[in-house]
Amino acid sequence: MEITKKAVKPYIGKVFRRYFPLLILLWVLFVLYPNPVNLVISLQRAFNPDINPTSVEPLARHLPSDPVAIESAVRERIPYRYDWEVHSMPWYFPTVEEVLERGEGDCKARALVLASLLEAKNISYRIDWSPIHAWVEYEGKEETSLENPKVKFYQQDPETGERSFQLPEIAWRDTLDSFQQGFWAPMPGERKALLVFGLLTLVTLRLVWFKKRKVSISNSQEM
Repeated sequence: MEITKKAVKPYIGKVFRRYFPLLILLWVLFVLYPNPVNLVISLQRAFNPDINPTSVEPLARHLPSDPVAIESAVRERIPYRYDWEVHSMPWYFPTVEEVLERGEGDCKARALVLASLLEAKNISYRIDWSPIHAWVEYEGKEETSLENPKVKFYQQDPETGERSFQLPEIAWRDTLDSFQQGFWAPMPGERKALLVFGLLTLVTLRLVWFKKRKVSISNSQEM
């Protein structure tokens, strides 16, 4: 039994030394996404958005063919809510059906519904992404501080399938403010506590094993 303990201790220490960053990442993912499939699905949908004009046909019948008016109607129909509040996750890419069923969502949700309506009306559009925002671009759309060519880093044209990337011109303060408002502030208190507790535990264990290793090396040198 003593031999087993002596063999296990160095192994555990080796795990903390070599795989500590991985352990941190796994813990963060576990707290944020108890079901990691949701993250995988969201990433797939982000690069291949589920634009569904059929799902919005009942709504499209009562709307004009003016994209500005359509976007205004989408904003009224889909109140802005963060993903934490709607899906209990920090970042989730829904389907059009999910957005219409829940009746609320963030910029991704609004962009999906708007793009589906524009497609139902045969109006050309493109989907743009910045590090903190997603929106639909169409002819005649006014630029804002959040929606303009300089801040976007990814654009997809559903008609041609063309995708383009560029370095966005966006202030770090805006990114940090968005992180605070959309990620940390609406995060449930129990998830915050679990995240911080786990990180502190892992860091503490890492420091303890590091200290023990230094003591062990020092003792071996003295002998």
